[in-house]
Amino acid sequence: MAATKARTSSFSRNFSAAPSSVTAGLKNGPNGTVFVSSGIPDLDKILGGGFPLGSLVMVMEDTDAPHHMLLLRNFMSQGLVHNQPLLYASPAKDPRSFLGTLPSPSTSKDDKARDHDVEKLSDKGLRIAWQYKKYFGEQQMSDHNRDVKLEYCNDFDLRKPLDRHFLNGQRIKCISLQDCSNMSTLLDCCSTFLSQRQESNITCAGRIAIQSFCSPQCDFSDLDWDMLSFIRSLKSIIRASNAVAIISFPASLLSSSYSKRWQHLADTLLSVRAIQDEDKELAKLLTGYQDMIGLLSVHKVARFNTQVPVILDATTFSMKLQKRRLLVLECLNQAPVDGSSGSSYGTTGSCFGSSMAGSLDF
Repeated sequence: MAATKARTSSFSRNFSAAPSSVTAGLKNGPNGTVFVSSGIPDLDKILGGGFPLGSLVMVMEDTDAPHHMLLLRNFMSQGLVHNQPLLYASPAKDPRSFLGTLPSPSTSKDDKARDHDVEKLSDKGLRIAWQYKKYFGEQQMSDHNRDVKLEYCNDFDLRKPLDRHFLNGQRIKCISLQDCSNMSTLLDCCSTFLSQRQESNITCAGRIAIQSFCSPQCDFSDLDWDMLSFIRSLKSIIRASNAVAIISFPASLLSSSYSKRWQHLADTLLSVRAIQDEDKELAKLLTGYQDMIGLLSVHKVARFNTQVPVILDATTFSMKLQKRRLLVLECLNQAPVDGSSGSSYGTTGSCFGSSMAGSLDF
């Protein structure tokens, strides 16, 4: 008797090659979805767990401020901390120099207290020969790195650069968009990056980050149809692999029709917007306006293996720097409004909306 074949629906992904739940940096979600962290704990909570494997994330930039760089830095740093392969493409001539600006995971008070106790014990009671001190220090560093990797999402200190040993790995590939004469060259680099992971049997998730995709520095910035075809092709190869791709682009440089097509191809669509320093009208409407550095809007949330839409409590969030080093997202809180100008909605006790009625009339 022939073995029965498992039945799958037409809209479900094949997760036979998906990594197990014990793999660092991954988290199982509903309906067989596997998430990778965005590098921002608040954003992971908003999206229901993070970015699903096989999804395409697109971020609409603000030409007045580089707030999209905060999202890219945290996304890339989180992958490097989890030892995940990374492909980074940028319109800069030397994209590898951007790796020096990636933030480092913040150290909690417990970790600082533990390190202080270890140093205190080593100074007082434990005598180590000078030729073995370097090995003792490396062991402490490896233990600390192991503790960092166990966390699904870290808080990153934007004022502290990422340690060099995270950047010296062989799994980092940087590409300058100025060196790509056409879209096929960039697509070949992405497909080669993903195919190498499959040939090496790498179980951890891969990450692709493309910054300012249609910037004027690129030779293909005026080839709207070619860029659209590249995004469609990248989405197809990402969907069949254990990887996540994030693309940031200045929507103002595209025509309205092509901008909507790009947004339609995204599984998760985000946008960032800067806040003016002296916007008195906005300061009256929002509480904590002085602490905000920008606004982040969630336009679309990825849906895999389900037809139920994701309903968010809010779609626009304020971007703040906690203690001037940690990026946090908070819901917008409206400042109290003086009610002397008129009655507010729903203040009457009548079903007909008339304040003169003394009793409810059904």
